Amino acid sequence: MTHIIPGESEGIESALRRFKREVSKAGVFQDMKKHRHFETPIEKRKRKEIAKHKQRRKRFRF
Repeated sequence: MTHIIPGESEGIESALRRFKREVSKAGVFQDMKKHRHFETPIEKRKRKEIAKHKQRRKRFRF
């Protein structure tokens, strides 16, 4: 669980911005999107194959 301790003279806006940055670094949003609905083993395999092909294409582009 991500948490921050706001400074004594820190405003709520900056504390909220800092919290959002920490949550994004921890990958909470990506995890939520991944677990939003059930993924069958076939769908999971297809998703991983597509990611592998994208990574391979990106590597050989330069």
